[in-house]
Amino acid sequence: MKVSVIGTGYVGLVSGTCFAEMGNHVICVDNNPDKLKKLQNAELTIYEPGLDILFYRNIAKKRLEFTDNLKEAVHETDIVFLCLPTPQGGDGAADLSAVMKVADLIGGILKEMGDSEYRIIVNKSTVPVGTSKKVHHEIAKHGVSNFDVVSNPEFLREGFAVEDFMKPDRIVMGSRSDKASEKMKFLYDPFVRQGNPILVMDNESAEVTKYAANSYLAMRITYMNELANFCEAVGADIDVVRKGMGTDTRIGKRFLFAGIGYGGSCFPKDVNALIKTAKDANSELKILTVVDEVNDQQKSRLVIKIDEHFKGDIKGKKFAIWGLSFKPNTDDMREAPSIKVVNKLLEMGAKISAYDPAAMENSKYFFGDKIEYVEDQYDAVPDADALIVLTEWNEFRNPDFGQLKGMLKSPVIFDGRNVYSVSKMKELGYHYYSIGRQKV
Repeated sequence: MKVSVIGTGYVGLVSGTCFAEMGNHVICVDNNPDKLKKLQNAELTIYEPGLDILFYRNIAKKRLEFTDNLKEAVHETDIVFLCLPTPQGGDGAADLSAVMKVADLIGGILKEMGDSEYRIIVNKSTVPVGTSKKVHHEIAKHGVSNFDVVSNPEFLREGFAVEDFMKPDRIVMGSRSDKASEKMKFLYDPFVRQGNPILVMDNESAEVTKYAANSYLAMRITYMNELANFCEAVGADIDVVRKGMGTDTRIGKRFLFAGIGYGGSCFPKDVNALIKTAKDANSELKILTVVDEVNDQQKSRLVIKIDEHFKGDIKGKKFAIWGLSFKPNTDDMREAPSIKVVNKLLEMGAKISAYDPAAMENSKYFFGDKIEYVEDQYDAVPDADALIVLTEWNEFRNPDFGQLKGMLKSPVIFDGRNVYSVSKMKELGYHYYSIGRQKV
């Protein structure tokens, strides 16, 4: 099939590349000249494990191309995916200006083409309930009717996005058109050969499904973080509690790890967007308001421990930081807990030396030259008053603790992701602080 993808962020670039991998001809459209030049030169613009192989292969096979010509893309393809940014606005609502602008442009292009050629416009971006109607209206106002709007939310985890796209748990599709549904099923059939379902529902239900799923997962994480704080207060161990909970088949093992809060491009934005949409519908989701507040507070949890350990004397102290991205296997810094931790320590007069395997360049947007960036995790450590672990990259899991101890001014580790064993840290003679477990 011939597919166009409008927008080449995480969702757009992964979607376009994976569609091409299944033999489709894909045209990706972007209006950022710097990004477009890199993509046309076969340079990846995001860090996502496994994407590079598919990206290079499909460019070489000429199944994947990049352009800024929206008109050409709409003319030459049967299905047009909107993978556009929907950032959080000042009131918490998703900003749909990019989606509406492109929908308007597509309406004008379809009018020029005439009603003889049918097109499917797909909302792949995460958008509030009712957006499909708005997109339909924006296109239809140009006097065209031979098109359908489908809601097809993505469920991609950064760091596992290629795997999630190629082998999805399910495909959610919102459409009231049998014609559009059948074409979309045909496009997705190669991805669900093992029998995972393609769920066809109305547009509004599909739009809610994405927000409902992400908000529920954010709620699980936040519950575990609050429970971890409670465990500290009463002398319990959140890791043991987690295992006791996770063996209950009604609960399951995933999203039960305590830490310093969730971040990224999805959970914070989606939780706030659903809060705002619910308020607008006079059906407030109070539990999500608390989830957002608690998550914001949790990001400061480690700073409180640091301040208490050093008895409020932070000024002039150096901290080595391992991990800046909001999670491992991505270079995404959006809403990363590290932003709040680093900025609070800087406000208190601390010096920061930081390392991240992928997010160093993106972190400069948030910190500029206020911190030191190093090329190796151990380069951050010499003469540091403590090590702070903020992202659970695999390469941090089993460091040379003997070497580390000799490099630090004193053997102190603040672990925001519970990477290390409490008993092991005690055995090695470290002062060790984690989340939901007793300090040693």
